[in-house]
Amino acid sequence: MAGETRVPDPALLDRLLRHVTSEGKTRTVVTPFTGEPLAEVPISSAEDVRLAHQKAREAQEAWAELPVKDRIKPFERLHDAIFDRRAEILDIVQWETGKARRHAYEEVLDVAASGLHYVRKAPGLLAPHARRGPFPLATRTVEVRHPRGVVALISPWNYPLSLGVSDVVPALMAGNAVVHKPDTQTSLSTLWTIDLLTELGMPPEIWQVVIGDPADIGEPLIDGADYVAFTGSTRAGRAVAEAAAKRLIGCSLELGGKNPMIVLDDADLDRTTQGAIRACFTNAGQLCVSIERLYVHDGVYDLFAERFTRAVRNMSIAPGHDWATQMGSLTSQRQLDSVAAHVDDAVAKGAKVLTGGRVRPDLGPFFYEPTVLANVTDDMALCREETFGPVVALYRFRDVAEALDLANDTAYGLNASVWTGDPAKGRALAARIKAGTVNVNEGYASAYGSFDAPMGGMKNSGLGRRHGSEGLLKFTESQTISTQASWLGFDPILGMPYETYADTLVTLLKAMKRLRLK
Repeated sequence: MAGETRVPDPALLDRLLRHVTSEGKTRTVVTPFTGEPLAEVPISSAEDVRLAHQKAREAQEAWAELPVKDRIKPFERLHDAIFDRRAEILDIVQWETGKARRHAYEEVLDVAASGLHYVRKAPGLLAPHARRGPFPLATRTVEVRHPRGVVALISPWNYPLSLGVSDVVPALMAGNAVVHKPDTQTSLSTLWTIDLLTELGMPPEIWQVVIGDPADIGEPLIDGADYVAFTGSTRAGRAVAEAAAKRLIGCSLELGGKNPMIVLDDADLDRTTQGAIRACFTNAGQLCVSIERLYVHDGVYDLFAERFTRAVRNMSIAPGHDWATQMGSLTSQRQLDSVAAHVDDAVAKGAKVLTGGRVRPDLGPFFYEPTVLANVTDDMALCREETFGPVVALYRFRDVAEALDLANDTAYGLNASVWTGDPAKGRALAARIKAGTVNVNEGYASAYGSFDAPMGGMKNSGLGRRHGSEGLLKFTESQTISTQASWLGFDPILGMPYETYADTLVTLLKAMKRLRLK
């Protein structure tokens, strides 16, 4: 039944909130579906953060001494356990975010699949690897990986399960402990996962949680860390990078995007329409890889615009825990105000609303209709700035060169999408788009779900990568250990004059090149 809702179990909330390091202050968070109180969330002080770092550092050494095969066991069990208890965590994600159930389900899939990927890859990635030395047989060189120590992880409100847990898991597998600051609005998803992993054998001390405003706890959070992983806005990411740079510690940043989608004139328009709906309106557009700029070839623009607009107009939007709803609520009043301001500014300056463009208080306090605009120009905030809501602008282009120029005309470079009947042509165009991930005949899921490949941004969209080898190895320090044989070193032997030694070495190096030994 559309609009069906459930209420959280107070005993469950009480159990989860005990995982927060806090001196006792609380803040009320509301559920976006109704605006009614959801939980009294403990708020951490600067001293609480320092205590969390102390606990994490004390637990990390013993955790790191465990063999990798033992460290990964709780996370291997998580794959089946989170599926078995999916109804429980789906409810929690929806209470916190207001998203549709099908979009909450994407978070469950992400955590299960990305965690399993690293369960299988971690032993090989973290094992010592032989490297080629200067002298074959005489030099033995090995690359060893060590955990960084304590990782500070800051995760956002829009995907609280996926963007929190899927980064913490590889950090822990690498032998680190984590002090995690989830967003205050959406901390329950993290706490539920810690509660579950504790049942599955994870020592709870290695994953510490603190909650509070960046102005209050951001400085001690980074000051106590050996590495920082951040997902959020570009503005906040710059501040994190500056703080990490002052301490000469590493950081990874996944930041904002103003992501383009290019529809070529040979694209299957029915399939493209459905793909565009998911690419633009998943989680009400509150998705860092969501499409906000949609470029359509002039030859099919009118036909596509009519089909797409009709499909968007007919979308099912509602609160509730059913599976039929295609789009849920925005998460907060701040986000609603930001989205409405972008649309209102664009309309005031001449943009045309093809569908949507209205706040829907009849559905809930933060609902905004899925919106399609045309005639958007550079003087509108919506053209250049990340909207992060259920709004997409349609643009025409004449040829591939123009489409490429338009797609790359942005300070961001996180994700992009190309739709065509010729996959080879799509891949060739994709390689010329300046974005960390580009999907051909898909909006975002094929690249994001390729856990064996890196995911992250170019330009103002961030530094570093999640997923792929770097998604785990960034949480380690590499060390090179080289052993030289006693019978061949780097000094002349048997009283050989140095000039003779130098000439002999040249002859040896040339021979090694011919034999492909170096």
